[in-house]
Amino acid sequence: MSAPGPLAELRATIPQQGRLEAIYTAPKRRAPLASHTADRLEVGTGLATDHHSKRRPGGKRQVSLIQAEHLPAIAALSGHDHIDPALLRRNLVVSGIPLTALRGRRFTIGEALLEGTVLCHPCSRMETLLGPGGYNAMRGMGGLCARVLHAGSIAPGDPICALPDVPSVHGSAPVHMDDDVDE
Repeated sequence: MSAPGPLAELRATIPQQGRLEAIYTAPKRRAPLASHTADRLEVGTGLATDHHSKRRPGGKRQVSLIQAEHLPAIAALSGHDHIDPALLRRNLVVSGIPLTALRGRRFTIGEALLEGTVLCHPCSRMETLLGPGGYNAMRGMGGLCARVLHAGSIAPGDPICALPDVPSVHGSAPVHMDDDVDE
């Protein structure tokens, strides 16, 4: 096997430390999202106050994250001056760290340990919630899904830190953005 190249070295290092900006959950399917000043991430199910936590444990989509820096672009592309992040139906709004670099990586938020799993593509509801063009405005900026590996409390302001690039606990090598195909 050949030595890692310069891109592998770049992928292995995420020097930025991010920040959790907001937490949102829905009490039931299709209900409006509620904002929280704190919550708890549970292993295998995600956020304790979210309706998804009542599902069968496991899966790649236990919690969804969106990049705060993408919100102005989504607003502009969908014809809005500003967008309430709750409209986008993602659980966590984060800033300061590139979410796509966390795909296939372990990272911490507050006391919790997560693993980035798959890109969180927009759903057709964005067309209704954001208006015509809302779905396409979010393409490529829908965020990331993650699974919870170690439970812990989280709150806005908590740091988000990428851990060293190690193979997934689920037996596969880390996956990188440029390895992705539209899912």
